[in-house]
Amino acid sequence: MLSLVPFQPVDYLVVGHLACDITPQGLRLGGTAAYSALTARALGLRAGIVTAFGGEIPLDRLDGIQVRNVAAENSTTFENIYSPSGRRQFVHHIAPDLAPAHLPEAWQHAPIVHIGPIAQEAKSLVDGRWGSSLLALTPQGWMRSWDGNGLIHAVGWAEAADMLPKAGAVVLSVEDVGGDEEQIEAMASMTRILAVTEGPAGSRLYWNGDLRRFRAPDRQEVDATGAGDIFAAAFFWRLYATRDPWVAARFATHLASFSVTRPGLEGIPTRQEIQSCLVEVL
Repeated sequence: MLSLVPFQPVDYLVVGHLACDITPQGLRLGGTAAYSALTARALGLRAGIVTAFGGEIPLDRLDGIQVRNVAAENSTTFENIYSPSGRRQFVHHIAPDLAPAHLPEAWQHAPIVHIGPIAQEAKSLVDGRWGSSLLALTPQGWMRSWDGNGLIHAVGWAEAADMLPKAGAVVLSVEDVGGDEEQIEAMASMTRILAVTEGPAGSRLYWNGDLRRFRAPDRQEVDATGAGDIFAAAFFWRLYATRDPWVAARFATHLASFSVTRPGLEGIPTRQEIQSCLVEVL
């Protein structure tokens, strides 16, 4: 069942649009909300999603995850166009924004609250309302915009100086900032814990004025889609459970490395992979 009325409490709340991805094989469910909530479920957590989704794709894959859906004529819809000059990403539709009024009462004290925008949504939810919750951000969707044809391009995160100090932990990728090391350093100075994913190279973590790097195991890459979202959910969960950012980063780096060996949502961690990573980082 995708939703329960009334909604039941959750351990891991993720807020963000579910995406409809146009691929050569047809439409595919995507977005941070899908990958992170499914990872949380795999980790044994009760997961909930606040989203806006148009229903173009059945949400059967989210069975067991409660979904609060804001009615949308169309889902946020992406398409990647590849050419000899590289990849161009387009957005064809944008779902409605997500606001505090969309939060079920039962979810307003979730232990982990992950705001994961993909198209400039949910900014108003970073407002200091979360009390003892771990407020976790993956700001990728606030660092992209699009022109009149839907062609996506990187933009500065205008609200970073206001939002970053309110977060308990933040995860972004080197690609999100176009490899701008000065921007990464500036963000690290404004928030408590910043994890930066670096693809096959692994990740790095800024905490308490220190920086450490975590190498990813070598894997045969099939599809890296969603790996950053899987890293984020694993990192936020392990951080909440252990209160040790170094342990959390090492665990998340190892777990996310498995995801690239399978396409799309097939990359969600298995129980065996989770257990092996828990053992490896002890």
